[in-house]
Amino acid sequence: MVVKSQIKFIKSLQQKKYRILNGMFVVEGVKMVNELLQTTLKLQSLYTTTPELLPSKGFDYQIISEKELQKISSLKSPNKTLAIFHIPDPVPLNFTDWILVLDGVKDPGNLGTIIRLCDWFGIKHLACSTDTVDCFNPKVLQATMGSIARVNTVYTDLEVLIEKLDVPVIGAFMEGESVYKLNWPSRGMLILGNEAHGISKKLELMLHKKVSIPQYGKASAESLNVATATAILLNELRRN
Repeated sequence: MVVKSQIKFIKSLQQKKYRILNGMFVVEGVKMVNELLQTTLKLQSLYTTTPELLPSKGFDYQIISEKELQKISSLKSPNKTLAIFHIPDPVPLNFTDWILVLDGVKDPGNLGTIIRLCDWFGIKHLACSTDTVDCFNPKVLQATMGSIARVNTVYTDLEVLIEKLDVPVIGAFMEGESVYKLNWPSRGMLILGNEAHGISKKLELMLHKKVSIPQYGKASAESLNVATATAILLNELRRN
């Protein structure tokens, strides 16, 4: 049985301030929970209505009813399993390869998709401005589909980060050198900006080069979704 104190604690982790305070986050759904159970993330608590769906490796878990799962879930249709993991300690950024940098990305779905894209294209480190949405936000986690455990996501002052490093810094803009013509260096930082305003003026002044995705025909779209743009840019970066 899930007691009131457990319900209150689990529900509190839907908010960033309580995730930071307790150093924990919630993951929901059989597939994602099972995937994260196989990683180095430290498990705090595991709740399930259907224990036979858990991995064969032994984990301590609490069997609960569908009604109890509904009480602790943030989803309209909870999927049999909910787990609480400890937020891992941050790992220093490694600049021997490319680093993806996000400046003020606000939409949880966009960040989650971008983390998944980093995983797909082998980008191990993601640097985010302090005003970028929290990567342990439940909606972000759902969109990552488990990639959160394989991409080191660090929140930092981007101006300070860029100032102290001697690597190429390329920013994505509507106007810039075509991504299909750019000669990508072997390492560096690729920056994408806020969904509405793009890269901040201060960071723009620190760039070594601007890259753009050409628009074809007479399309009326003003810009590409930031996650879609990330997919195109990372594909070209790796292809080159």
